[in-house]
Amino acid sequence: MGNQDIKRAAGGAGVRLWQVADALGITDSALSRKLRKKLPDDEREEILSIIKQLSREAV
Repeated sequence: MGNQDIKRAAGGAGVRLWQVADALGITDSALSRKLRKKLPDDEREEILSIIKQLSREAV
């Protein structure tokens, strides 16, 4: 299944996927649907960047 790296990155950083969805301005269910299929590289990088940012804010 695709996008496991995004899920692992979020979990390892202590960031919930609903927080990522909120930062993207979409619902958590919409993010969940997006993660079912391989994302384009630019979208993948945006999500990983948001995860890094949210993890820094939590510290």
